[in-house]
Formats: sequence, C-alpha cells, structure tokens
Amino acid sequence: MESTLKDIRDGASVLDLDPKSTVGGGVEDVYGEDRATEDQLVTPWTFSVASGYSLLRDPQYNKGLAFTHQERDSHYLRGLLPPAVMNQELQEKKLMNSIRQYQVPLQKYMAMMDLQERNQRLFYKLLVDNVEELLPVVYTPTVGEACQKYGSIFRRSQGLYISLNEKGKILEVLKNWPERSIQVIVVTDGERILGLGDLGCQGMGIPVGKLALYTALGGLRPSACLPVTIDVGTNNEELLKNEFYIGLRQKRATGQEYADLLHEFMTAVKQNYGEKVLVQFEDFANHNAFELLAKYGTTHLVFNDDIQGTASVVLAGVVAALNLIGGSLAEHKFLFLGAGEAGTGIAELIALEISKRTKIPLEETRKRIWLVDSKGLIVSSRKDSLQHFKQPWAHEHEPVKDLLSAVKAIKPTVLIGSSGVGRTFTKEVIEAVSSYNEKPLVLALSNPTSQSECTAEEAYTWSQGRAIFASGSPFDPVEYNGKVYVPGQSNNAYIFPGLGLGLVISGAIRVHDDMLLAASEALAGQVSKENYEMGLIYPPFSNIRKISAHIAANVAAKAYELGLATRLPRPANLVKYAESCMYTPNYRSYR
Repeated sequence: MESTLKDIRDGASVLDLDPKSTVGGGVEDVYGEDRATEDQLVTPWTFSVASGYSLLRDPQYNKGLAFTHQERDSHYLRGLLPPAVMNQELQEKKLMNSIRQYQVPLQKYMAMMDLQERNQRLFYKLLVDNVEELLPVVYTPTVGEACQKYGSIFRRSQGLYISLNEKGKILEVLKNWPERSIQVIVVTDGERILGLGDLGCQGMGIPVGKLALYTALGGLRPSACLPVTIDVGTNNEELLKNEFYIGLRQKRATGQEYADLLHEFMTAVKQNYGEKVLVQFEDFANHNAFELLAKYGTTHLVFNDDIQGTASVVLAGVVAALNLIGGSLAEHKFLFLGAGEAGTGIAELIALEISKRTKIPLEETRKRIWLVDSKGLIVSSRKDSLQHFKQPWAHEHEPVKDLLSAVKAIKPTVLIGSSGVGRTFTKEVIEAVSSYNEKPLVLALSNPTSQSECTAEEAYTWSQGRAIFASGSPFDPVEYNGKVYVPGQSNNAYIFPGLGLGLVISGAIRVHDDMLLAASEALAGQVSKENYEMGLIYPPFSNIRKISAHIAANVAAKAYELGLATRLPRPANLVKYAESCMYTPNYRSYR
C-alpha cells in the first residue's frame, strides 16, 4: 500500500522524517483519567467544579440515580433527584430492558444517542458489556439509516461541522471545541457513506459512531475524541430539496477550492493539537481518499479506515482462514469484485503479506490477485484508461466482461466482494467457485446488509455447506442440512480501535504499512480452536477489549522498531501497558 502511495507522492515515504515537520505536540492525560483506578476519588471538573443542576446536565460526570446520599449533599443535588439510589449495574439492566422493547433498529440507535448525550459512562458501560448486541445498533448497519435520516433525527450537535463558510477561520473553529486534549479525530466529507453514496453533512453519524467504538472497544477517553464533518456541499438532489437537510445547500466543491479547505483543516489540526493527534479519514470518495492519504501520510499521523482498516481486518480473516482451507497464503488465488479504495487496499496488503512471508518481490505477489470492476476484469490492455490505484492490478489476460466469466477464467480459491452493490455473488458465481475448491473462502464485505454481495444463507446453501463465509455487516446463524453455520463478521471495528490505541500509547507520529500487518497478525492470532470448529475466522466481539490490547501492543512494538514512536522509554510489557491506559466506563466516586 505504501508503495502505491509513494508513486503518487514521487517516492516519498512515511519513514522519511523531515525534522521541520516533526514538531513537538500531542496530548497528555492531564487529570489522570486514563490511569485513575475505580476506587480513587476524582473531582468532577468542567470549567469549575460541577455541582447541582449543572452536574446533572454534564454527560461526562452525570450518574443519574447512582449519586450517593453523601454526593447529593456535597454537590447540592438534594431534591433534584428522587430519593432512591440505584447503582450502575441496575441502571444498565433497566436501560437494556428498555432498548430491547424497540422493534425498529433506528429507535434503538436514537435511544443510545440520547443516553450518550446525558450519561456518558453509562452509555459506554452498556456498549462494552453488550457489545455483540449493540454494535449493529450504534454502527453498521443501523448507522447507515441514521445518516440517511440524520436531518430529521438531529437533536444536538455531537461534533464539529466545518463548511466552506469557515474557510480562513478553521483554527478558530477548532478552538470552539471545549476539549483541548484531543488524541483522535475521525473526519468525513460525506461523499461515500458506506454503500449509500453522497449524504453530505448528514455523514456525521459515521465519525460519531467510529469514535464511540474507539472508546468502547479501544479504551480511548471520550474527551480525547473529536468527530468532524467537512461540508463542501452535496450532489444528492433529494437532500438538497429536503427541508430538513442540515448542510450547505449547494453542489459539491471540487478541485482547488476543495483541496484548499482540506489543507487548511489539516494544517490547523496540527497547529492546535500537535504532531501526535491521529486523523482518521472516513468515507471519502475514491478520487479524494487516495490523494489525501498520499498527500498527508508523510507529514501527519493519518489513517484511512476504508483503505487501510478494511485491508487489515480482511487480511486477518484470510490468514486465520488458512487453518480451515489449508495451504499457505502464497498458494491461494484471489479474485475481487470491486476495485475502489477498499478492494485495492485489501489486495495490496495481501500482496505485501505474501511478499513478507516468501521474500518474493511485491510486483510478483500482486500477480496472485485479480480485480473485477464495473467494466470487467482488470487486464493490461485496459491499463491506459485505469485510475492510478488500479494500474498495479492490470495483469496479462484476455478481456473478461463479467464476474462469472472471471471466476471461470481465474478459478480463484478466495472470492472477495467490496463493490458496494448487493446480490452480485449470484448462485452461478458461488457454485462456480465451489466447483474449484473443497472449501471456498467467500467474503461479502459491502455495507450495510442490503448492499452485501450475498447473504450468509445464500453462501452456505449454494456451496452445499462448504463455504467459509464472512461479511461486512452481521448475519444470523444459518441451519443447512441439519448443521448450524455461524457466519463471521469482517468488521473494521476489530482493527481501528486497537490500532488507534497502539499509536497513542507509543506516541507514534506516522502510520506505516508494517503497523497494519502487525495489527492483522495480532487479530488472526486471537482466533481460538473453538472458533475454528464453528467455522469462524474472527474471534467473538465479546473479547474485543482484550483483542484491542493485543493489537495495540503489536502496533506500538512496530512503531518503536521503525523509529516512529516518541513516548520513551518503551514500556517493558506493552500488552499490560495498553490495558492500563484503557478508559473504563464504571462510575467514579466524587469527593
């Protein structure tokens, strides 16, 4: 992946550190929030000590009925709450009962967002303790519908909106955000939200959801996370005509106007928060995603989850699947449907891992991987008309117009879908792949569920129960011929929270491909024998904080090895250190 980006940036590497660009900065845990144990007394500071009515309306410190009698006296809460005292566990039980009453996923999403706005720790407690049940609510697939209807359900701003109106003032806008110690920013321009297209300003649901997972799954402090939407307009006519649309009512700005706004934003971020703030690009269209990653990869700590996070989590699944389908990584043949940022990113990371394991040059390992786009198989005769990120995948072969013909010509052992188009893995396609393999690996990665290339039931039924299957959005277990098959979920949430934690705890100043490989290997290593027996190639999300700690440790170790870490000396045990830095959502006692 770095090799592709180096071509775009004329050979510059993230390891070529310019002393002028590597200024100091970054943030520290000033109040010891990361390291405070649950029995330590903390003071609920806002701009002054929060008390009474203001304390009940501060989501960072509000505990609702969990305030003890002593705390109610100390903080002027007498009479502002009913007399009952209810601990966090009972509050959690009550809220989960309430959320389970909703039949519509969007209602559950709105209930969770309301909770986040009034009681932050209880929100994260629910999410951590019920991650498998609530992950599809606060993230894919429900967040897609939430973004589509964001204007109608908008109640309170949860991040920063930076539009063309703020051009020339972005540094001032960043200073309007109440928190100063920011460690992670997730930013979108809303042009390619999941598989739903251009949702403009309403894409804010994605940064908000991602950062909720950074905290719940990766243990980053909520106060250190900043969601940002860059609003340059939208080309979605329905939104422009919608009276409830919350963004700029104009066509998307492009070219120099767009580039200047993004550059001002990236410059202001570094100026305001320092060198070590992680900027995660999210759901940018292909033509901007690669350019931004290439442009800022050598000067900022940047990461694109659609390109790099997806690649890392899929590589982990492929590596783990070798225990079920047999053979080494280099012996398999890969066919992708979809050659956008996700498809080419995954392909490049797989080629890098094969090269690393076999010492075969990257140019050669790429030849094991074939991509199909909307015009058919990517072959050398099409090279001149291809976008730059597709060109490395143009191999020698006669033209092939559709996926089924490509499957028959290439005879892949692994079929991967990242097309954003639903039901493209047809019965004929799955049957053809299954005819060449005893256990075909089928990954239908497009989100949300409606855009998945095939369902779990279709994959298992059409392969006669032989397929090893995982998808981007969750599917229920499937019974086929008396056997229950549990589909895996190739969800980026396995990777980016742990990757982000690893970058933060090491004080990393750049993201390198080797860190992504380290994250993939750590995740693959967490799949147990019991998981394999169920046909799973990913571990259960119930263990995600432990998994994230291992990923963080691997990523941090690679940062130290590459000379990209600034937090010295290196901790002796990086796994324990990662665990010790994790935010825990249990209530604190107030003095």
